[in-house]
Parts: sequence; C-alpha cells; structure tokens
Amino acid sequence: MTAQPGRRRDAAATRAALLDAAATLFAERGFDRTTVRDIAGQAGVNQALLFRYFGSKDALFEEVMARGGREHLAATTPENLFDASLRSMLEPADSGRRNPALETYLRSTGSDNASAAIRREVGEEYARALATLTDAPDAELRADLALAWLLGIGLVREITGTEPLASADPDHVSQLVLTAVRTLLERTG
Repeated sequence: MTAQPGRRRDAAATRAALLDAAATLFAERGFDRTTVRDIAGQAGVNQALLFRYFGSKDALFEEVMARGGREHLAATTPENLFDASLRSMLEPADSGRRNPALETYLRSTGSDNASAAIRREVGEEYARALATLTDAPDAELRADLALAWLLGIGLVREITGTEPLASADPDHVSQLVLTAVRTLLERTG
C-alpha cells in the first residue's frame, strides 16, 4: 500500500497517523490480533513506514500506551492523578465506549511483550507520581496498591459487569474510593 494520492510526505503526520491507527486498533482488537498491515492500512501508508518510524509492532504499542499515559501525567498534578484516572475509567468516553487505554490494556494482557510494555511505560510512571504523595517508607508499595485497586475497579466494572459496581454512580464510587486512597497515600509527618 502506498501513501494516499495527493497526500504530502510529512514524517510527523505519518508517524501521528500510525500512532492514531494503532491506538484505535489495539483498543478494538488487542495487541495480538492487530497486524502491522491493519495498522498501516488504517493510517493509509505503506507498512514499511511503521518499521521505519517505530522499529517493531512492540515498540509502536509501547509508544501508544506511553503517549496517553504521559499526556495524562503531564496534564495532571500528582494530587489529582488518582481521582482523574478513576473518573476517566468510570465515565464513558464521548463515544459512549469505555476508556480506550483501559480497553487496550485489557485486550492486550495476554501478550507478554505488551504487558511488560504497559507495566514499564505507564505503570511505573504513575506509581512514581503517586508515591510522591506520601512520606511513608513503603511509598512505592502504597502507590502500587492504589494502582491495583484502580485496575481492579476497571476490570470489575467493565469486564465482569458485577453489580452494584457496574452501574454505580461515578461520583459515589469516586467519593468512597478517594477517601480510602487518601488514607493510603497520606503523609505521616
């Protein structure tokens, strides 16, 4: 497949188109069921460009996950990070679908490379940010526990659909969870 007729060659635009196409397809299908050919086709470029800009599908996946996570980290203070993450998970996106990052994570957990990329690129950065909220000697553990709770809420609400959490009011869930997380991440001194 070649670049679309009339489309100017623009490395940054091509790279962004590949990232956007990959983000969409990874969320819809997961890592293993998304092919390089599918990503390139959706982006309207030759699949060789994916390898030129990213090196591999694994590296592209890492960048897709890191891009969303880093944008969220950059736009959110550590004090508001858990709340903002929880709310984005509880409230459907504008499309009415669940959080695309959560979908991508859930659909890609069967891939060892994809799971490692998620943990490395996103989880560690979130954990570091949350760990700054407490002066407890086990700050990293506390941050990991908070993130595990966040992921668990997403799994129960979106995948298993267990009631009453599946249909609970996002404001009520946030109020209950944030009270506990503040205790977990409070300063001791």
